[in-house]
Amino acid sequence: MEIYLVVIIAMLTFGGGAIVMFIVNNNLQKNKANTLLKDAESQAEIIKRKKELEAKERFLQLKSDHEKDVNQRNIAVIQNENRLKQIENNLKQKTDAVTKKDSDLDSVKQSLEKQQENLKIKQQEADKALLNQQKQLEKIAGLTAEEAKKQLVETLTEQAKTEALSRVKDIVDEAKLTANKEAKKIILGTIQRTAAEHAIENAISVFNIESDELKGRIIGREGRNIRALEAATGVEFIVDDTPEAIILSCFDPIRREIARLAIHRLVTDGRIHPARIEEVVAKTKKQIEDEIVEIGERTCIDLGIHGLHPELIRMVGRMKYRSSYGQNLLMHSREVANLCATMAAELGLNVKLAKRAGLLHDIGKVPDDDAETPHALLGMKLAEKYKEHPEVVNAIGAHHDEIEMTSILSPIVQACDAISGARPGARREDTENYMKRLKTLEDMALSFKGVTTAFAIQAGRELRVMVESEKVTDEESEMISLQLSNRIQTEMTYPGQIKVTVIRERRAVNYAK
Repeated sequence: MEIYLVVIIAMLTFGGGAIVMFIVNNNLQKNKANTLLKDAESQAEIIKRKKELEAKERFLQLKSDHEKDVNQRNIAVIQNENRLKQIENNLKQKTDAVTKKDSDLDSVKQSLEKQQENLKIKQQEADKALLNQQKQLEKIAGLTAEEAKKQLVETLTEQAKTEALSRVKDIVDEAKLTANKEAKKIILGTIQRTAAEHAIENAISVFNIESDELKGRIIGREGRNIRALEAATGVEFIVDDTPEAIILSCFDPIRREIARLAIHRLVTDGRIHPARIEEVVAKTKKQIEDEIVEIGERTCIDLGIHGLHPELIRMVGRMKYRSSYGQNLLMHSREVANLCATMAAELGLNVKLAKRAGLLHDIGKVPDDDAETPHALLGMKLAEKYKEHPEVVNAIGAHHDEIEMTSILSPIVQACDAISGARPGARREDTENYMKRLKTLEDMALSFKGVTTAFAIQAGRELRVMVESEKVTDEESEMISLQLSNRIQTEMTYPGQIKVTVIRERRAVNYAK
Protein backbone atom coordinates (compact mmCIF):
# COMPACT_ATOMS: atom_id res chain seq x y z
CA MET A 1 0.00 0.00 0.00
CA GLU A 2 2.79 2.34 0.89
CA ILE A 3 4.57 1.43 -2.29
CA TYR A 4 1.55 2.41 -4.38
CA LEU A 5 1.27 5.66 -2.46
CA VAL A 6 4.94 6.43 -3.12
CA VAL A 7 4.50 5.68 -6.81
CA ILE A 8 1.42 7.90 -7.05
CA ILE A 9 3.20 10.74 -5.27
CA ALA A 10 6.22 10.37 -7.58
CA MET A 11 4.01 10.45 -10.65
CA LEU A 12 2.20 13.51 -9.41
CA THR A 13 5.53 15.16 -8.64
CA PHE A 14 6.90 14.33 -12.14
CA GLY A 15 3.70 15.55 -13.80
CA GLY A 16 3.77 18.78 -11.86
CA GLY A 17 7.38 19.35 -12.74
CA ALA A 18 6.63 18.75 -16.41
CA ILE A 19 3.77 21.19 -16.29
CA VAL A 20 5.98 23.77 -14.58
CA MET A 21 8.73 23.25 -17.20
CA PHE A 22 6.22 23.62 -20.04
CA ILE A 23 4.89 26.87 -18.60
CA VAL A 24 8.41 28.25 -18.08
CA ASN A 25 9.53 27.23 -21.60
CA ASN A 26 6.39 28.80 -23.13
CA ASN A 27 7.11 32.08 -21.35
CA LEU A 28 10.72 32.05 -22.58
CA GLN A 29 9.57 31.50 -26.18
CA LYS A 30 7.12 34.40 -25.94
CA ASN A 31 9.81 36.68 -24.53
CA LYS A 32 12.23 35.71 -27.34
CA ALA A 33 9.56 36.32 -29.99
CA ASN A 34 8.78 39.72 -28.51
CA THR A 35 12.47 40.60 -28.52
CA LEU A 36 12.88 39.58 -32.19
CA LEU A 37 9.76 41.55 -33.13
CA LYS A 38 11.05 44.65 -31.42
CA ASP A 39 14.46 44.28 -33.13
CA ALA A 40 12.78 43.91 -36.52
CA GLU A 41 10.61 46.96 -35.90
CA SER A 42 13.61 49.03 -34.88
CA GLN A 43 15.59 47.83 -37.94
CA ALA A 44 12.66 48.70 -40.22
CA GLU A 45 12.45 52.13 -38.68
CA ILE A 46 16.17 52.69 -39.31
CA ILE A 47 15.85 51.60 -42.96
CA LYS A 48 12.79 53.80 -43.39
CA ARG A 49 14.62 56.85 -42.04
CA LYS A 50 17.63 56.09 -44.24
CA LYS A 51 15.45 55.89 -47.39
CA GLU A 52 13.68 59.12 -46.43
CA LEU A 53 17.05 60.86 -46.10
CA GLU A 54 18.20 59.51 -49.48
CA ALA A 55 14.93 60.64 -51.10
CA LYS A 56 15.35 64.11 -49.61
CA GLU A 57 18.94 64.33 -50.85
CA ARG A 58 17.86 63.19 -54.34
CA PHE A 59 15.05 65.75 -54.36
CA LEU A 60 17.46 68.52 -53.33
CA GLN A 61 19.94 67.46 -56.04
CA LEU A 62 17.24 67.46 -58.75
CA LYS A 63 15.99 70.80 -57.51
CA SER A 64 19.53 72.24 -57.69
CA ASP A 65 20.03 70.88 -61.23
CA HIS A 66 16.69 72.28 -62.32
CA GLU A 67 17.55 75.69 -60.90
CA LYS A 68 20.91 75.64 -62.75
CA ASP A 69 19.16 74.70 -66.00
CA VAL A 70 16.59 77.46 -65.52
CA ASN A 71 19.35 79.98 -64.81
CA GLN A 72 21.27 78.95 -67.91
CA ARG A 73 18.15 79.26 -70.05
CA ASN A 74 17.41 82.67 -68.54
CA ILE A 75 20.96 83.79 -69.36
CA ALA A 76 20.57 82.48 -72.95
CA VAL A 77 17.23 84.29 -73.31
CA ILE A 78 18.79 87.51 -72.06
CA GLN A 79 21.71 87.12 -74.48
CA ASN A 80 19.30 86.50 -77.38
CA GLU A 81 17.28 89.57 -76.39
CA ASN A 82 20.45 91.68 -76.32
CA ARG A 83 21.50 90.29 -79.70
CA LEU A 84 18.07 91.04 -81.18
CA LYS A 85 18.21 94.56 -79.79
CA GLN A 86 21.65 95.06 -81.37
CA ILE A 87 20.36 93.73 -84.73
CA GLU A 88 17.35 96.03 -84.45
CA ASN A 89 19.59 99.03 -83.80
CA ASN A 90 21.81 98.11 -86.77
CA LEU A 91 18.76 97.76 -89.03
CA LYS A 92 17.47 101.09 -87.82
CA GLN A 93 20.79 102.76 -88.61
CA LYS A 94 20.89 101.17 -92.07
CA THR A 95 17.29 102.25 -92.70
CA ASP A 96 18.14 105.83 -91.77
CA ALA A 97 21.17 105.71 -94.04
CA VAL A 98 19.08 104.36 -96.94
CA THR A 99 16.45 107.05 -96.38
CA LYS A 100 19.15 109.68 -96.50
CA LYS A 101 20.58 108.21 -99.68
CA ASP A 102 17.10 108.18 -101.27
CA SER A 103 16.73 111.88 -100.60
CA ASP A 104 20.16 112.52 -102.15
CA LEU A 105 19.23 110.36 -105.15
CA ASP A 106 16.05 112.35 -105.68
CA SER A 107 18.03 115.57 -105.93
CA VAL A 108 20.53 113.94 -108.31
CA LYS A 109 17.66 112.56 -110.37
CA GLN A 110 16.10 115.98 -110.76
CA SER A 111 19.44 117.40 -111.89
CA LEU A 112 19.87 114.59 -114.43
CA GLU A 113 16.37 115.17 -115.81
CA LYS A 114 17.20 118.83 -116.41
CA GLN A 115 20.43 117.87 -118.15
CA GLN A 116 18.57 115.34 -120.34
CA GLU A 117 16.11 118.02 -121.42
CA ASN A 118 18.97 120.34 -122.39
CA LEU A 119 20.63 117.48 -124.30
CA LYS A 120 17.43 116.76 -126.20
CA ILE A 121 17.21 120.38 -127.31
CA LYS A 122 20.85 120.39 -128.41
CA GLN A 123 20.38 117.07 -130.21
CA GLN A 124 17.46 118.44 -132.18
CA GLU A 125 19.50 121.44 -133.20
CA ALA A 126 22.40 119.21 -134.27
CA ASP A 127 20.05 116.96 -136.31
CA LYS A 128 18.71 119.98 -138.18
CA ALA A 129 22.24 121.19 -138.95
CA LEU A 130 23.30 117.71 -140.08
CA LEU A 131 20.26 117.43 -142.36
CA ASN A 132 21.04 120.77 -144.03
CA GLN A 133 24.68 119.73 -144.48
CA GLN A 134 23.64 116.37 -145.96
CA LYS A 135 21.41 118.07 -148.54
CA GLN A 136 24.24 120.35 -149.59
CA LEU A 137 26.62 117.36 -149.97
CA GLU A 138 24.04 115.50 -152.09
CA LYS A 139 23.86 118.47 -154.46
CA ILE A 140 27.66 118.69 -154.71
CA ALA A 141 28.32 114.90 -155.11
CA GLY A 142 25.34 114.07 -157.30
CA LEU A 143 24.54 111.02 -155.05
CA THR A 144 21.77 110.43 -152.60
CA ALA A 145 22.55 109.65 -148.96
CA GLU A 146 21.46 106.00 -149.37
CA GLU A 147 23.74 105.44 -152.38
CA ALA A 148 26.70 107.04 -150.65
CA LYS A 149 26.03 105.02 -147.50
CA LYS A 150 25.89 101.78 -149.50
CA GLN A 151 29.23 102.48 -151.20
CA LEU A 152 30.80 103.40 -147.87
CA VAL A 153 29.47 100.25 -146.17
CA GLU A 154 30.86 98.01 -148.95
CA THR A 155 34.27 99.66 -148.76
CA LEU A 156 34.40 99.48 -144.96
CA THR A 157 33.23 95.84 -144.99
CA GLU A 158 36.10 94.74 -147.22
CA GLN A 159 38.57 96.70 -145.12
CA ALA A 160 37.13 95.23 -141.91
CA LYS A 161 37.40 91.66 -143.26
CA THR A 162 41.02 92.15 -144.22
CA GLU A 163 41.87 93.80 -140.91
CA ALA A 164 39.93 91.15 -138.96
CA LEU A 165 41.73 88.27 -140.70
CA SER A 166 45.07 89.95 -140.10
CA ARG A 167 44.14 90.58 -136.46
CA VAL A 168 43.00 86.99 -135.99
CA LYS A 169 46.26 85.72 -137.46
CA ASP A 170 48.26 87.92 -135.08
CA ILE A 171 46.23 86.75 -132.10
CA VAL A 172 46.63 83.09 -133.08
CA ASP A 173 50.37 83.51 -133.55
CA GLU A 174 50.68 85.18 -130.16
CA ALA A 175 48.54 82.47 -128.54
CA LYS A 176 50.75 79.76 -130.06
CA LEU A 177 53.80 81.36 -128.49
CA THR A 178 52.30 81.36 -125.00
CA ALA A 179 50.08 78.28 -125.31
CA ASN A 180 52.84 75.75 -124.65
CA LYS A 181 53.91 77.47 -121.44
CA GLU A 182 50.36 77.95 -120.19
CA ALA A 183 49.41 74.37 -121.10
CA LYS A 184 52.36 73.03 -119.10
CA LYS A 185 51.26 75.06 -116.09
CA ILE A 186 47.67 73.82 -116.33
CA ILE A 187 48.63 70.17 -116.84
CA LEU A 188 51.19 70.28 -114.02
CA GLY A 189 48.66 71.84 -111.65
CA THR A 190 46.05 69.26 -112.59
CA ILE A 191 48.46 66.36 -112.05
CA GLN A 192 49.55 67.73 -108.69
CA ARG A 193 45.96 68.18 -107.51
CA THR A 194 44.69 64.83 -108.75
CA ALA A 195 47.76 62.57 -108.49
CA ALA A 196 45.74 59.52 -109.56
CA GLU A 197 47.24 56.36 -111.02
CA HIS A 198 45.50 54.99 -114.10
CA ALA A 199 46.45 51.44 -115.18
CA ILE A 200 45.34 49.47 -118.23
CA GLU A 201 45.02 45.70 -117.68
CA ASN A 202 45.50 43.30 -120.62
CA ALA A 203 44.70 39.65 -121.14
CA ILE A 204 48.36 38.60 -120.99
CA SER A 205 51.32 39.01 -118.65
CA VAL A 206 54.98 38.57 -119.54
CA PHE A 207 57.33 36.80 -117.13
CA ASN A 208 60.99 37.55 -117.79
CA ILE A 209 63.61 34.89 -117.13
CA GLU A 210 67.37 35.23 -116.92
CA SER A 211 68.21 32.66 -119.59
CA ASP A 212 66.52 30.33 -122.04
CA GLU A 213 67.87 27.34 -120.12
CA LEU A 214 65.13 27.83 -117.53
CA LYS A 215 62.46 27.27 -120.19
CA GLY A 216 63.33 23.59 -120.37
CA ARG A 217 63.14 23.20 -116.60
CA ILE A 218 59.79 25.00 -116.50
CA ILE A 219 58.41 22.77 -119.26
CA GLY A 220 59.70 19.63 -117.52
CA ARG A 221 60.11 16.10 -118.81
CA GLU A 222 57.52 15.52 -121.53
CA GLY A 223 55.82 18.79 -120.47
CA ARG A 224 54.68 17.57 -117.05
CA ASN A 225 55.70 20.76 -115.21
CA ILE A 226 53.92 23.07 -117.63
CA ARG A 227 50.78 20.90 -117.48
CA ALA A 228 50.89 20.91 -113.68
CA LEU A 229 51.19 24.72 -113.71
CA GLU A 230 48.26 25.14 -116.10
CA ALA A 231 46.09 22.69 -114.12
CA ALA A 232 46.85 24.34 -110.77
CA THR A 233 46.48 27.98 -111.87
CA GLY A 234 44.01 27.85 -114.78
CA VAL A 235 46.38 29.98 -116.85
CA GLU A 236 47.84 29.13 -120.25
CA PHE A 237 51.67 29.24 -120.33
CA ILE A 238 53.03 30.11 -123.79
CA VAL A 239 56.68 29.13 -124.11
CA ASP A 240 57.79 30.01 -127.64
CA ASP A 241 60.85 31.46 -129.36
CA THR A 242 60.52 34.79 -127.57
CA PRO A 243 63.93 35.31 -125.95
CA GLU A 244 64.07 35.26 -122.13
CA ALA A 245 60.29 35.56 -121.71
CA ILE A 246 57.26 33.39 -120.96
CA ILE A 247 53.76 34.63 -121.76
CA LEU A 248 50.92 34.01 -119.29
CA SER A 249 47.50 34.18 -120.98
CA CYS A 250 44.19 34.30 -119.09
CA PHE A 251 41.13 36.56 -119.02
CA ASP A 252 41.17 36.63 -115.19
CA PRO A 253 43.89 39.00 -113.89
CA ILE A 254 43.84 37.38 -110.43
CA ARG A 255 44.73 34.00 -111.90
CA ARG A 256 47.48 35.61 -113.99
CA GLU A 257 48.92 37.29 -110.90
CA ILE A 258 48.86 34.00 -108.94
CA ALA A 259 50.59 32.24 -111.84
CA ARG A 260 53.21 34.99 -112.16
CA LEU A 261 54.07 34.97 -108.46
CA ALA A 262 54.08 31.17 -108.33
CA ILE A 263 56.46 30.77 -111.25
CA HIS A 264 58.67 33.50 -109.78
CA ARG A 265 58.93 31.55 -106.51
CA LEU A 266 59.62 28.29 -108.32
CA VAL A 267 62.38 29.84 -110.42
CA THR A 268 63.91 31.51 -107.36
CA ASP A 269 63.74 28.31 -105.31
CA GLY A 270 65.04 26.09 -108.11
CA ARG A 271 62.85 23.08 -107.26
CA ILE A 272 60.37 22.68 -110.11
CA HIS A 273 58.27 19.50 -110.07
CA PRO A 274 54.50 18.79 -109.92
CA ALA A 275 54.31 18.31 -106.14
CA ARG A 276 56.26 21.50 -105.47
CA ILE A 277 54.18 23.36 -108.05
CA GLU A 278 50.89 22.47 -106.29
CA GLU A 279 52.35 23.50 -102.93
CA VAL A 280 53.63 26.86 -104.19
CA VAL A 281 50.41 27.66 -106.07
CA ALA A 282 48.33 26.94 -102.94
CA LYS A 283 50.55 29.25 -100.84
CA THR A 284 50.41 31.95 -103.51
CA LYS A 285 46.60 31.80 -103.64
CA LYS A 286 46.48 32.28 -99.87
CA GLN A 287 48.89 35.20 -100.14
CA ILE A 288 46.82 36.85 -102.90
CA GLU A 289 43.61 36.45 -100.86
CA ASP A 290 45.29 38.06 -97.84
CA GLU A 291 46.62 40.82 -100.08
CA ILE A 292 43.14 41.43 -101.52
CA VAL A 293 41.70 41.88 -98.02
CA GLU A 294 44.60 44.16 -97.08
CA ILE A 295 44.07 46.29 -100.21
CA GLY A 296 40.36 46.62 -99.39
CA GLU A 297 41.08 47.62 -95.79
CA ARG A 298 43.77 50.09 -96.84
CA THR A 299 41.45 51.64 -99.43
CA CYS A 300 38.70 52.10 -96.81
CA ILE A 301 41.19 53.65 -94.38
CA ASP A 302 42.55 56.03 -97.03
CA LEU A 303 39.03 57.18 -97.91
CA GLY A 304 37.86 57.36 -94.27
CA ILE A 305 35.13 54.75 -94.72
CA HIS A 306 34.33 52.70 -91.62
CA GLY A 307 31.95 49.89 -90.70
CA LEU A 308 32.07 48.18 -94.10
CA HIS A 309 31.14 44.49 -94.10
CA PRO A 310 34.20 42.17 -94.41
CA GLU A 311 32.83 40.64 -97.61
CA LEU A 312 32.43 44.09 -99.17
CA ILE A 313 36.00 44.93 -98.09
CA ARG A 314 37.20 41.80 -99.88
CA MET A 315 35.29 42.81 -103.02
CA VAL A 316 36.86 46.27 -102.90
CA GLY A 317 40.28 44.60 -102.81
CA ARG A 318 39.39 42.43 -105.81
CA MET A 319 38.68 45.61 -107.80
CA LYS A 320 42.44 46.06 -108.16
CA TYR A 321 42.48 43.08 -110.51
CA ARG A 322 39.45 44.17 -112.55
CA SER A 323 39.23 46.68 -115.37
CA SER A 324 36.40 48.47 -117.14
CA TYR A 325 37.09 49.50 -120.76
CA GLY A 326 40.80 49.41 -119.91
CA GLN A 327 40.39 51.59 -116.79
CA ASN A 328 41.46 49.98 -113.51
CA LEU A 329 38.28 49.45 -111.48
CA LEU A 330 39.78 50.24 -108.07
CA MET A 331 41.38 53.48 -109.27
CA HIS A 332 38.11 54.40 -111.00
CA SER A 333 36.07 53.73 -107.82
CA ARG A 334 38.50 55.71 -105.65
CA GLU A 335 38.34 58.60 -108.11
CA VAL A 336 34.52 58.52 -108.13
CA ALA A 337 34.48 58.39 -104.30
CA ASN A 338 36.66 61.50 -104.06
CA LEU A 339 34.60 63.33 -106.70
CA CYS A 340 31.37 62.45 -104.86
CA ALA A 341 32.82 63.68 -101.57
CA THR A 342 33.79 67.00 -103.16
CA MET A 343 30.35 67.50 -104.74
CA ALA A 344 28.55 66.51 -101.53
CA ALA A 345 30.64 68.95 -99.50
CA GLU A 346 29.85 71.78 -101.94
CA LEU A 347 26.12 70.96 -101.75
CA GLY A 348 26.06 70.55 -97.96
CA LEU A 349 25.21 66.83 -98.06
CA ASN A 350 26.56 63.86 -96.10
CA VAL A 351 30.16 63.52 -97.31
CA LYS A 352 30.73 60.07 -95.75
CA LEU A 353 27.64 58.56 -97.42
CA ALA A 354 28.59 60.11 -100.77
CA LYS A 355 32.12 58.72 -100.55
CA ARG A 356 30.75 55.30 -99.54
CA ALA A 357 28.34 55.23 -102.50
CA GLY A 358 31.09 56.33 -104.90
CA LEU A 359 33.43 53.55 -103.76
CA LEU A 360 30.77 50.81 -103.96
CA HIS A 361 28.93 51.94 -107.12
CA ASP A 362 30.69 49.32 -109.35
CA ILE A 363 30.86 46.53 -106.75
CA GLY A 364 28.58 44.44 -108.99
CA LYS A 365 31.42 44.03 -111.54
CA VAL A 366 33.53 41.98 -109.11
CA PRO A 367 31.49 38.73 -108.60
CA ASP A 368 31.83 36.09 -111.33
CA ASP A 369 28.89 33.87 -110.37
CA ASP A 370 26.08 36.03 -111.82
CA ALA A 371 26.78 37.15 -115.38
CA GLU A 372 23.15 37.78 -116.43
CA THR A 373 22.19 40.51 -113.92
CA PRO A 374 23.36 44.06 -114.79
CA HIS A 375 26.23 45.08 -112.53
CA ALA A 376 24.30 48.03 -111.06
CA LEU A 377 21.41 45.80 -109.92
CA LEU A 378 23.82 43.10 -108.72
CA GLY A 379 25.74 45.69 -106.71
CA MET A 380 22.48 46.98 -105.24
CA LYS A 381 21.55 43.43 -104.12
CA LEU A 382 24.96 42.98 -102.49
CA ALA A 383 24.64 46.32 -100.67
CA GLU A 384 21.17 45.36 -99.40
CA LYS A 385 22.47 41.96 -98.32
CA TYR A 386 25.24 43.50 -96.24
CA LYS A 387 22.97 46.14 -94.62
CA GLU A 388 24.21 49.29 -96.35
CA HIS A 389 22.36 52.63 -95.99
CA PRO A 390 19.23 52.90 -98.23
CA GLU A 391 20.62 56.02 -99.96
CA VAL A 392 23.84 54.15 -100.80
CA VAL A 393 21.81 51.19 -102.10
CA ASN A 394 19.71 53.43 -104.36
CA ALA A 395 22.79 55.28 -105.66
CA ILE A 396 24.43 51.97 -106.63
CA GLY A 397 21.33 50.63 -108.39
CA ALA A 398 20.42 53.88 -110.17
CA HIS A 399 23.82 55.07 -111.46
CA HIS A 400 22.97 53.57 -114.91
CA ASP A 401 19.20 54.34 -114.67
CA GLU A 402 18.18 50.70 -114.08
CA ILE A 403 15.94 51.87 -111.21
CA GLU A 404 14.36 55.17 -110.24
CA MET A 405 16.47 57.64 -108.28
CA THR A 406 15.04 58.30 -104.82
CA SER A 407 18.05 59.99 -103.20
CA ILE A 408 20.03 63.13 -103.98
CA LEU A 409 23.20 61.00 -103.84
CA SER A 410 22.11 59.00 -106.90
CA PRO A 411 22.56 61.75 -109.53
CA ILE A 412 25.82 62.79 -107.85
CA VAL A 413 27.23 59.26 -108.18
CA GLN A 414 25.99 59.03 -111.77
CA ALA A 415 27.63 62.35 -112.69
CA CYS A 416 30.93 61.49 -110.98
CA ASP A 417 30.99 58.07 -112.68
CA ALA A 418 30.57 59.79 -116.05
CA ILE A 419 33.29 62.34 -115.22
CA SER A 420 35.80 59.63 -114.30
CA GLY A 421 34.97 57.47 -117.31
CA ALA A 422 34.83 60.28 -119.88
CA ARG A 423 38.10 61.89 -118.78
CA PRO A 424 40.56 61.87 -121.73
CA GLY A 425 42.83 58.85 -121.50
CA ALA A 426 40.76 57.03 -118.88
CA ARG A 427 39.32 54.35 -121.14
CA ARG A 428 40.15 52.75 -124.46
CA GLU A 429 37.80 53.38 -127.37
CA ASP A 430 36.43 50.51 -129.37
CA THR A 431 37.16 50.34 -133.10
CA GLU A 432 33.67 51.28 -134.22
CA ASN A 433 33.57 54.53 -132.25
CA TYR A 434 37.11 55.35 -133.32
CA MET A 435 36.31 54.99 -137.05
CA LYS A 436 33.08 56.93 -136.60
CA ARG A 437 34.98 59.82 -135.00
CA LEU A 438 37.50 59.95 -137.86
CA LYS A 439 34.71 59.94 -140.46
CA THR A 440 32.92 62.75 -138.61
CA LEU A 441 36.09 64.85 -138.62
CA GLU A 442 36.55 64.51 -142.38
CA ASP A 443 32.84 65.20 -143.13
CA MET A 444 32.93 68.30 -140.94
CA ALA A 445 35.93 69.66 -142.88
CA LEU A 446 34.31 68.92 -146.27
CA SER A 447 31.26 70.98 -145.29
CA PHE A 448 33.25 74.24 -145.65
CA LYS A 449 33.19 76.12 -148.95
CA GLY A 450 36.29 75.69 -151.08
CA VAL A 451 37.50 72.47 -149.38
CA THR A 452 38.41 69.69 -151.84
CA THR A 453 39.68 66.87 -149.62
CA ALA A 454 40.25 66.22 -145.92
CA PHE A 455 42.28 63.52 -144.15
CA ALA A 456 42.21 62.54 -140.47
CA ILE A 457 45.72 61.29 -139.63
CA GLN A 458 47.84 60.53 -136.55
CA ALA A 459 45.05 58.38 -135.03
CA GLY A 460 42.65 61.32 -135.23
CA ARG A 461 45.01 63.78 -133.56
CA GLU A 462 45.50 65.84 -136.75
CA LEU A 463 43.12 66.92 -139.51
CA ARG A 464 44.63 68.02 -142.83
CA VAL A 465 42.34 70.03 -145.11
CA MET A 466 43.07 70.80 -148.77
CA VAL A 467 41.42 73.92 -150.26
CA GLU A 468 41.20 75.27 -153.84
CA SER A 469 43.65 78.11 -154.39
CA GLU A 470 41.31 79.82 -156.91
CA LYS A 471 38.37 80.00 -154.49
CA VAL A 472 40.08 80.49 -151.13
CA THR A 473 42.65 83.18 -150.27
CA ASP A 474 45.39 82.89 -147.66
CA GLU A 475 43.38 84.94 -145.18
CA GLU A 476 40.28 82.82 -145.76
CA SER A 477 42.29 79.62 -145.21
CA GLU A 478 43.30 80.98 -141.80
CA MET A 479 39.64 81.66 -141.05
CA ILE A 480 38.63 78.12 -142.13
CA SER A 481 41.24 76.64 -139.80
CA LEU A 482 39.98 78.74 -136.87
CA GLN A 483 36.28 78.09 -137.53
CA LEU A 484 36.82 74.36 -138.07
CA SER A 485 38.79 73.97 -134.83
CA ASN A 486 36.08 75.86 -132.89
CA ARG A 487 33.36 73.68 -134.43
CA ILE A 488 35.22 70.45 -133.56
CA GLN A 489 35.71 71.68 -130.02
CA THR A 490 32.01 72.47 -129.50
CA GLU A 491 30.38 69.58 -131.37
CA MET A 492 32.62 66.58 -130.68
CA THR A 493 33.99 64.66 -127.70
CA TYR A 494 37.54 63.35 -128.04
CA PRO A 495 40.61 62.66 -125.88
CA GLY A 496 43.54 65.06 -125.97
CA GLN A 497 43.65 67.67 -128.75
CA ILE A 498 43.20 67.77 -132.54
CA LYS A 499 45.50 69.81 -134.79
CA VAL A 500 43.73 71.39 -137.79
CA THR A 501 46.01 72.13 -140.76
CA VAL A 502 44.58 73.92 -143.82
CA ILE A 503 46.80 73.61 -146.95
CA ARG A 504 46.42 76.02 -149.89
CA GLU A 505 48.76 75.66 -152.85
CA ARG A 506 48.74 76.43 -156.55
CA ARG A 507 50.12 73.82 -158.96
CA ALA A 508 50.88 74.37 -162.62
CA VAL A 509 51.07 71.03 -164.50
CA ASN A 510 51.96 70.57 -168.17
CA TYR A 511 53.06 67.57 -170.18
CA ALA A 512 55.86 67.54 -172.74
CA LYS A 513 54.98 65.18 -175.58
